[in-house]
Amino acid sequence: MIGLRADGRGDRGHPAGDSQKPEPDRPPFALPRVMGHRGAAAVAPENTLAGLRTAAAMGMTWVEFDVMLSGDGVPVLFHDDNLKRITGRKASMARTPFAELAKLEAGAWFAPGFIGEPIPSLEQALALAVELGVTPNIEIKPTPRRDAATAAAVAETIARCWPEDRPGPLISSFSRQALGVARDRVPALPRALIAWRLPRDWEAAAETLQCASLHLRALRLRAKTVAKVKRAGYQLAAFTVNDPKKARRLIRFGVDCIITDRPDVIAAALG
Repeated sequence: MIGLRADGRGDRGHPAGDSQKPEPDRPPFALPRVMGHRGAAAVAPENTLAGLRTAAAMGMTWVEFDVMLSGDGVPVLFHDDNLKRITGRKASMARTPFAELAKLEAGAWFAPGFIGEPIPSLEQALALAVELGVTPNIEIKPTPRRDAATAAAVAETIARCWPEDRPGPLISSFSRQALGVARDRVPALPRALIAWRLPRDWEAAAETLQCASLHLRALRLRAKTVAKVKRAGYQLAAFTVNDPKKARRLIRFGVDCIITDRPDVIAAALG
């Protein structure tokens, strides 16, 4: 399983503030051109094993999904603080133990063909990702005041379950606290800071958190913003883009990766 490094180096190959070049034995980090969002959220129920299988069947080599903690601290694939939208049960994720979550229905809301789809644990999702040959982009999506605990649980699960002979998953989050914990717990894994728009302090934050990429909302993403991020040496992903015309425009701007609910449509559009 993946080894935890104790030298304090992140995926950019150096501690914050150090200008040394990345270590030569680590391959350069590169995002895919297209990445499935929450699996393939327009064609399969989000954050489910069915979603991962659907994205892989569409040819995706990377897939994004959200992870938060159950009431008893098990990292699971889920997006909302409350269970109602997906399962119909009006209950808090942070107060529901995994044994109860595992019994809930997470596919029927989407389409009858997905009835019986469960809420998967991160461990189950990683095992399937290995089987399918896809690399996960694990977005840490903590419920309130559980940023550090969620990141620590994600780091422990990856370290225990992910094979050493495969490139490690990407850990991404809006939460800087979560990314800081991930940096300290599994420094060898790449990290991405997510933001609705480019923060004023983005360079300092990305350097401190030793990020490999930034993931920005596509809605108001401009060419000059893309150029600024790329000049600084970071990869850049845009979310969530389901329109082929917009995806092509963002690629022309220099965006590296389109995160989309329709990976089949966007991949076909980009060629």
